[in-house]
Amino acid sequence: MKQPSSAPRSSGRRVMGGRGARAAATDPTRDIAFDIVSGVIEHRRMLETSMENSPTAREAEPRDRAAAHRLGASVLRHMGTATEVLSPFLKKEPPEPVRAVLLIGVAQLLFLGTPVHAAVATSVALARRRGLAPFAGLVNAVLRRIAQQGDACLEGLDQERLDVPPWLWTSWGRMARPIAAALGMEPPLDLSMRPGCLPPPGGEVLPNGTVRFPAGTRVTELPGFSEGEFWVQDAAATLPARLLDVKAGERVADLCAAPGGKTAQLAFAGGEVTAVERDARRMERLAANLARLGLKDRVRTVRGDATQWRPDVPLDAVLLDAPCSATGTVRRHPDAMWIKRPRDLAGLAAGQQALIAAARDMLRPGGRLVYAVCSLQPEEGPACARAAEEMGLIADPFTPEELSFLPQARTAEGWLRTHPGMWAAQGGMDGFFAARFRKA
Repeated sequence: MKQPSSAPRSSGRRVMGGRGARAAATDPTRDIAFDIVSGVIEHRRMLETSMENSPTAREAEPRDRAAAHRLGASVLRHMGTATEVLSPFLKKEPPEPVRAVLLIGVAQLLFLGTPVHAAVATSVALARRRGLAPFAGLVNAVLRRIAQQGDACLEGLDQERLDVPPWLWTSWGRMARPIAAALGMEPPLDLSMRPGCLPPPGGEVLPNGTVRFPAGTRVTELPGFSEGEFWVQDAAATLPARLLDVKAGERVADLCAAPGGKTAQLAFAGGEVTAVERDARRMERLAANLARLGLKDRVRTVRGDATQWRPDVPLDAVLLDAPCSATGTVRRHPDAMWIKRPRDLAGLAAGQQALIAAARDMLRPGGRLVYAVCSLQPEEGPACARAAEEMGLIADPFTPEELSFLPQARTAEGWLRTHPGMWAAQGGMDGFFAARFRKA
């Protein structure tokens, strides 16, 4: 399935290539994309981290960085299919850096609509710049043969299944097919509005109040951004704070709070909010977002480990959006499929249970906890919700009325479970799990 878009562009400057390479035009878009893809598939580094570590990205123009991000993400969304397409044209598996170049070429040819001459030539030049000149002929030959066949290369392939690692496909069960169908498309831009502010023109208002704009919309260019009239937040990500149902004057903690969308929801609902975040860089982002929204003086921020921090007085409510595998965000972060392993889940679940126990200790008797993760894995959300009851927390199921705008997301246990295939006609949503409890 091709995604309509303009092709990544190259600059016209020229530099010397890698070892033994002839001169080649500089191309920050594809150099950064190479660093992204290599970082994910060779080193299991997150897409954003790989991009931050790219020397080219540090000097690149915003336009080139955005194009590279999009190209790298397209490779990761379609990596299984692209690998299958390449297989008949390769006598043996190439070195990983060469494979990264080939994957970038295939993504351009089959999924991004890049003209054939541009996709092939820039991939060959990329190989030369990266010291892979001995493989330049292979890259040229393979991509030209794929270009000759075009979309016929995709005939008969189960792209949805190929583009999801087998262990994830199995773990997702009946959700796997609709989730995979949503992965091939770039996600839209979702905004949460500051109370009393009108949405920017051109957006679609979803049943939960989220305002949705097409993929590729630049949020900083929308009227009202600088004035703090809205913030970026996926439709599904709005639900945990909404279901905590904070009342004016209630004492509330938002644990693992960055980047601050849920903190803003709680504050605008009237809560006396303390936002706790351990990571220094994420804390900076949280503070910047709160300042833009005019909440700097209304929210107390604490940099610290939420398993150790305790409030001065017991709280009425706690929102815990815990660190997790993030497999629910694969539309926006397809790297999550390729850097996580089944063995990672036990440690993540243990960390979530430690945070649940800490949140329990922060609450007054009768106080409320909403535990949430942007994960689709049963070892995290459901298993941890059951563990919460074993810790003495009392289940407080979400009611059909509370989820009347999204009834398919309410489980038999009264939990919340969204996935990327929901609201498919409107552009989908992230995968979230949430459960609510009360302290005895």
